[in-house]
Amino acid sequence: MNNTGPASGYQSYDQPPAPDHSARNEAAARRTALTLCTIADVAAGLLGLWIVLYLLDANQANPFVEFVHGAADWLSGWAQDIFTMDTEGLRVVLNYGLPAIIYLLIGHGIAARINRS
Repeated sequence: MNNTGPASGYQSYDQPPAPDHSARNEAAARRTALTLCTIADVAAGLLGLWIVLYLLDANQANPFVEFVHGAADWLSGWAQDIFTMDTEGLRVVLNYGLPAIIYLLIGHGIAARINRS
């Protein structure tokens, strides 16, 4: 006797298909990737904005300039004084530009990897 099929005399019905969560998972992955890209872009934007404000000799006493400088210092704290050269402008560009590029590369790289999965 075979126990895998229905008993004789009874009609077999197909089981309902399992719910497909792939579309929901794909949408969640896209949102996560977009969030990572946005965070990386904002971080790089603040660093780039500080570079521009510094090079244009913005008023350091202005609250907006103070905020941007504080945020840029916090974001690039791990990279401060990697480059120590005499030209102050070049030093600022390199010490704040390197973290900006790294944030962009890592953020967008991880987001691309998430979108591919």
